[in-house]
Amino acid sequence: MRKIIHIDMDAFYASVEQKDNPALRGKPIAVGGSKLRGVVAAASYEARKFGVRSAMPSVTAARKCPALIFVRPRFDRYKEISLQIREIFYEFTDLVQPLSLDEAYLDVTNNKFNEKSAILVAKRIRKKIYEKTGLTASAGVSINKFVAKIASDINKPNGMKVILPEEVIPFLETLAIDKFFGIGKVTSKKMRKMGITNGLELKALSEIELAKHFGKQGRFYYRMVRGEDNRPVNPSQIRKSISVENTFTKNLVVLEEMQEELKTLANILAERIARSASRGYTLTLKIKYADFSIANRSKTVKHFLTDELDLFQLSSRLLADNLPPNAKVRLLGIGVSNLVNEGSNLGKYGQLSFDF
Repeated sequence: MRKIIHIDMDAFYASVEQKDNPALRGKPIAVGGSKLRGVVAAASYEARKFGVRSAMPSVTAARKCPALIFVRPRFDRYKEISLQIREIFYEFTDLVQPLSLDEAYLDVTNNKFNEKSAILVAKRIRKKIYEKTGLTASAGVSINKFVAKIASDINKPNGMKVILPEEVIPFLETLAIDKFFGIGKVTSKKMRKMGITNGLELKALSEIELAKHFGKQGRFYYRMVRGEDNRPVNPSQIRKSISVENTFTKNLVVLEEMQEELKTLANILAERIARSASRGYTLTLKIKYADFSIANRSKTVKHFLTDELDLFQLSSRLLADNLPPNAKVRLLGIGVSNLVNEGSNLGKYGQLSFDF
């Protein structure tokens, strides 16, 4: 049986800014955007008390928290500290799978200290991170990646949650449905309409029923709610794409309105790419229409797609060239694929990939 730790830094980007600038400590801050435009990349816990969240439009964040301080992101600084944290991980195990600059899975079943207790390993890692960087990390410890990921969020910030093997099933059965990793707001709402509010009620549905209602993800839910996750911690895993999308509260029918939405999506995507160790050549535009049909249009270029204006102009052209007359659009999404890992030639201490 595996011993998996999921480490998640606490409000990493905001915490770095507060660490480096004492004047920001204890104050509500948002990394990214401004009071007039853009989106929030990260929010301090002081800002989160007002409902400020990542990916929220900056204008909305400023309205929720009038005292909010906007700070320009410094991705080079975040990557610098993330590499320090990653070096700590490798002191304990080579089986490290980064998910982002501030998040990673570690398999410590057979660790470099021959420590049998994954709990003690997690405590030592969190202690070393604080001593080296002055930042706090939360941890989830359990038998697989899925459960460890959920556990790490329970006692945030600066906390740890352990789910022992015999506790996994009772834990998942009593867990609220919107706390399951992989179940978003839309799916959660659909499940609640079906009378599914926790893991036990989800577990009552057969695999065929879940697949009928939720497609391929339904089969994933069937396994996960039973604690079945045999995915190994994979140090060499390479992501396939970086993307963002938005479902609108009402269908869009005017091209200019759709292009305004693309501006916001391009802003978010550019920030996600900036945090990533990957760069890509192919941009894909996703359009979902009112009848739920989906169209994908792609364009491959000879340069890396990283600039916000570049992403917007290319996706805007794809939209204008492929939008049918009188179309009603309920969702737009853009993504970059055909990725190359910038850190692939840097060895095991190369830059981390990022999944926002």
